[in-house]
Amino acid sequence: MDHWAVRDRFLNLETRWFTLIGEHLETVQGDRLEYWRVERAHSLIVLPLLADRLLLPEPTYRPGVGMATLDFPGGRVPPEQPLDTDARHILHRKLGINPTHCVQLKLLNSDGWPVNSSFSNQRLFGMVAQLAPSGEPTHPYRHYPNHAHGIEQLAELLTCLQCRAVLREWQTLTVRPPAL
Repeated sequence: MDHWAVRDRFLNLETRWFTLIGEHLETVQGDRLEYWRVERAHSLIVLPLLADRLLLPEPTYRPGVGMATLDFPGGRVPPEQPLDTDARHILHRKLGINPTHCVQLKLLNSDGWPVNSSFSNQRLFGMVAQLAPSGEPTHPYRHYPNHAHGIEQLAELLTCLQCRAVLREWQTLTVRPPAL
């Protein structure tokens, strides 16, 4: 593997939400580049299942895209806290689900998927939360049937690539191929 050498770091700005880094790098060919990147806390997206329904909060306005979008519950996760604890907090914050109503939590990707570009260095974790029958949200929400047509209908409405990735990964892991 070819690694670029860091010649110096001329900026390291840390905030609560991200770290902005400016570096001078040298490629394996000897070219010197000025490179900027942002490091963020990792993200967790939770796919909540209640009986035969997938639950999502009502669409929320996203300043970066300039409109309200339909998304699975999710958020940034601190490195010192277990992901299942984070999932319970996210479901409580976004949908008003009592943390004790999460009867089963299943991580879809134990190492997280890298989400990497100049302005996003993080990992994305996906988790499925099976809710108890009494786990009805107290916040406004939308629901979609957990069958092929309902999942496809939901996929058409999701504009968030990360939410779509979690939905498709879950779908891939739960759909069994027909017997030959």
